[in-house]
Amino acid sequence: MEPQQRIQMTLTKTKKQKPNFAQLEFGRTFTDHMFVMDYSEDKGWHDPRIVPYEPITLDPAAIIFHYGQTVFEGLKAYITKDHEVHLFRPDKNMQRLNRSNERLCMPQIDEDLALEALKQLIALERDWIPTEKGTSLYIRPFVISTEPYLGVAPSTQYRFFIILSPVGAYYKEGINPVKILVENEYVRAVAGGTGTAKTAGNYAASLKAQEVAEEKGYSQVLWLDGLEKKYIEEVGSMNIFFKMNGEVVTPALNGSILEGVTRDSIIQLLKYWEIPVVERKLGIEEVYEAYKSGQLEEVFGTGTAAVISPVGELRWQDKKMIINDGQTGKLSQKLYDTLTGIQYGTEPDPFGWIVKVK
Repeated sequence: MEPQQRIQMTLTKTKKQKPNFAQLEFGRTFTDHMFVMDYSEDKGWHDPRIVPYEPITLDPAAIIFHYGQTVFEGLKAYITKDHEVHLFRPDKNMQRLNRSNERLCMPQIDEDLALEALKQLIALERDWIPTEKGTSLYIRPFVISTEPYLGVAPSTQYRFFIILSPVGAYYKEGINPVKILVENEYVRAVAGGTGTAKTAGNYAASLKAQEVAEEKGYSQVLWLDGLEKKYIEEVGSMNIFFKMNGEVVTPALNGSILEGVTRDSIIQLLKYWEIPVVERKLGIEEVYEAYKSGQLEEVFGTGTAAVISPVGELRWQDKKMIINDGQTGKLSQKLYDTLTGIQYGTEPDPFGWIVKVK
């Protein structure tokens, strides 16, 4: 049976008033409908349905509340000047969701069914996709453990959701470099832990370091490895790239770094342009030496929300590195313009990354 024949649809009787799309705040506004599907050991995944967006009811003993067995994803839908709806590499997000499921001892989802559900939900909520420059519809698929049980064991019951939220442009006046504090006390993850999974606990563990950074006037944290506190891992909730002496370097995936979809896209773009790019172990000391010798040309983070986030300043212990005079670099700008151009349909897509929603 085809996936689309299995998804039941119940429409809301009271549609919400849409917000002013020119004044959207990230993650505060949600559409009229959501996708839901249940899992039990005897039935597997079942009852896929699109229903009105509403609160959910769970037993107070549900495992999600006590042991944090949950995973999530983040991607976007874009509307083009020709009024087409684009998704950017959604298959990669569903594949990563299943890798996260595996790490958290959670059941695999049918990726084709999840993508079909996503397309149907977005087609239904098309009017919620903002059309102002740089805006989009943020998509949050997630799975939670719902079995009421206080024993430390994987749940036998789960629920999979997809919710949608219209979001404003990440950069309202062009992309702006951010100030980053290198974190020396706290760690995000270690190899063998859950760093490669997109799970709630990773983000809860990051909040304290982020709070400290903001108190010191920095907008993000650069994470070092959890063992030696020498090697660069990620920045905030993004992957990170360094352009040094004409070569672009990003930390190799090592068991504690999240495999970003934007990260992979940037690597492919750089190779397509024949710009040298390598994935390897990269120490903060090496970056500082490159800075002192004038070879640190650009630094930028990559992720779904910002696409490219240029770094204008890095603070490591008592050492301050001002990168490219605090300005957005040419490569960072070109990558941002090209990737967003592909997403919004104003640039060619030689990689076949765009999936159109009918």
